[in-house]
Amino acid sequence: MMSPLHQAGLNYPNAIAIEEATLDQDVNSRINYARLSGLVHHVGQQLQAQGVKQGDIVACLSHNNIEMICLYWACVDAGWIFLPLSPRFADMQINQLIERFDLQWLWTDTPTRKTLIKIRHWLDIDLPKTLPQGASHSAEISPHIASNIILTSGSSGPPKAAIHCLNNHLSSARGSASFIALKVSDAWLLSLPLFHIGGLAIIHRCTLAGACIVLRNSAQPLAEQLTDNHITHVSLVPTQAIQILQQQPDAFAHISALLLGGGVIEPALIETLKQQNINAYTSYGMTEMSSQITTAKANLLGHHGYPLPSRQLSLKDGVIYVKGECLFLGYLTEQGLTLPLDDQGWFCTNDKGQLDPEGQLSILGRVDNMFICGGENIHPEQIEAVLLSHPNVAQAIVFAVTDATFGHLPGAIIDYCEVDNNHNVGSNHSLHCDHNKMAIDIDVVNLQLSQLVESTLARFKRPRQFFTWPQNVVSSGLKVPRKSIIAAIQPQISASKTAQ
Repeated sequence: MMSPLHQAGLNYPNAIAIEEATLDQDVNSRINYARLSGLVHHVGQQLQAQGVKQGDIVACLSHNNIEMICLYWACVDAGWIFLPLSPRFADMQINQLIERFDLQWLWTDTPTRKTLIKIRHWLDIDLPKTLPQGASHSAEISPHIASNIILTSGSSGPPKAAIHCLNNHLSSARGSASFIALKVSDAWLLSLPLFHIGGLAIIHRCTLAGACIVLRNSAQPLAEQLTDNHITHVSLVPTQAIQILQQQPDAFAHISALLLGGGVIEPALIETLKQQNINAYTSYGMTEMSSQITTAKANLLGHHGYPLPSRQLSLKDGVIYVKGECLFLGYLTEQGLTLPLDDQGWFCTNDKGQLDPEGQLSILGRVDNMFICGGENIHPEQIEAVLLSHPNVAQAIVFAVTDATFGHLPGAIIDYCEVDNNHNVGSNHSLHCDHNKMAIDIDVVNLQLSQLVESTLARFKRPRQFFTWPQNVVSSGLKVPRKSIIAAIQPQISASKTAQ
């Protein structure tokens, strides 16, 4: 088959493929699919001249940009394996990955990183300002060979290296399009990094549809960019959506589809989006299934809908298992490629779920997050959903605190926030406050939270201790880094034990 990118260059030559979200509108701010096809071919020739061979892993340490997108599609053309790395990784961590996977090739958009990173070959990419259009690049590619690696955190230890083929991504994109319409005149904001499966998913959705990929402008507030760039589609976590509505209540007025993932959606947010007639969607997905598995219109029932086409889903003892065309090729390990499936070909997600009578999926939490309190199973996500319904809670994590009598007791880490008396999501207040200057009484809020959980769920599920959300932990993806947050409040736990 022909690369979808070059096919788009033939089908939609004049459609805008990439828009740089720059404040100054220079001539290079927009690239159509015909030109992008030529640039990808040019990058492929550059890297071949530097010695990259079929099957090689090409690592990329970069923020989202045109060069990075060209590099990905050049890897698809040449049979190289694209490995995007987070710019947040320290040099030592990059060097460990280089040694672990015997990496030979690396490109970065930050030349200063080259000083301490020990790679055998640094790659150079130079995009020409002028490039003849009209030449088609129709070399045949295999959609079933390894095309990329996405690093995904496991339950413990170093990140797992999930390998996908192009067919995984195309099946994912087609399934998404069956529920969330996307056409040539649309523009999807690339709000997620390409080292995250959600970022790669946006690339494939737009390329198949001939839609525009809008690069995020870090110098411009997200709420402002959403209104300035004629963006029609955007992927966000719920807390981002809340913050945007607070900063600019009409920011989503021209959005055709708002895809929410990575956390519990606050009922007040759903109500606000509904009042503004915004098409908001909730999704359950994972790296190993090439992004979305199920999708639904955002709803107060909390379900995530049905499996999309090319996906299958099954529950075994309450645990979600999946398979289908979107299922990745496996994990790259020191022993080679491993794909952990059961004897019927199902992949265990380690997520707990349930299906309603109509077959729509609700997520109960992670198997590895569950703990036992006095013989009762505690699913932290269930308690977190209740805590998040309180107007003074922006984010919440429930975890196990060791107890001599019950084994473990629920503890809660709370990101407190101030709100007005009406608790209107669209009101002009900040979710992330200076905890030293907040007007709220945290002790009163904690008492209210305990009572709320007790009245909504059960008395034994109420958190016995509350801890303040650490401000020095940064997330680079959609999901809140639970382990890092819990590790960061260990001094608070030690202090509370000393006080007792």
